[in-house]
Amino acid sequence: MKNSEIIKEIRSCLKLSQSELAGKLGVSFATVNRWEKGHCEPSRIAINAIKNLCASSNIDFSRFEGNHIISTNDIVTLYHGSKSGISGAIAPVSREYCDFGKGFYMGTDRMQPLTLICNYPKAKIYTLQVDLSNLKIFDVEVGLDWALLIAFNRGKMETVKNTQIYNRITDLSKGCDMIIGYIANDRMFVVLDRFFNGEITDTALIHSLSALKLGKQYVALTERACKKISVLDEQELSEEDRIGLKRESEVNRSKGIAMADEICRKYRREGQFFDEILKAGE
Repeated sequence: MKNSEIIKEIRSCLKLSQSELAGKLGVSFATVNRWEKGHCEPSRIAINAIKNLCASSNIDFSRFEGNHIISTNDIVTLYHGSKSGISGAIAPVSREYCDFGKGFYMGTDRMQPLTLICNYPKAKIYTLQVDLSNLKIFDVEVGLDWALLIAFNRGKMETVKNTQIYNRITDLSKGCDMIIGYIANDRMFVVLDRFFNGEITDTALIHSLSALKLGKQYVALTERACKKISVLDEQELSEEDRIGLKRESEVNRSKGIAMADEICRKYRREGQFFDEILKAGE
């Protein structure tokens, strides 16, 4: 049985529309539609979410044993940068107002954490192995929900607390062990702040996100998730490394901001502004 047929059958068993299934898996309607048409394959994260959904709905996923959808590898290699090194056990702690809340942050792109720690003389870069099996995972795609989730975690939605949109965003990753979403690095901070400050629309923001291709970050939100992380390699940055990384980071930042500025000008008259979105969701 093909993946497209398996997903259709699971959706039928759950008695969900494509939109409803997309909402429960944290992906877009278009993504589910492409899966069912066989135009693309679900990621290992999406497959894990499908398994969790089946388990919570008392659907025996083992009936698909031997099919392609369950043959994915749940082990991923990720990277973590630390200003002074990891001390003790890995734990879901970080500074306040991080993109996806307090947790242990890891990235798919080794360069990303390196650019964040290159100003610190005792900085270390870690290569990690993470076992995603049996974790409840929320994989948020690039788009408005991604931006609003970051807005919530940075304290930008307190003016609409307890409204429909506020509650919907706070519920997105509730009860999850890990959240996965695109990285909002220094290039994207500028664009996000412009969106939160009402200078650009959601359409301009989303097109900027898609163009910058920043890679994804995996955030272990619970002790359960952190226990499934193991260190493969630890490397301290030399002064020469840090100087080179600073230079490269500045070049990439300038290029990214210039690209985002061009996109924002192109779509400046399309979409909604942040305050309009919040007001509509009250």
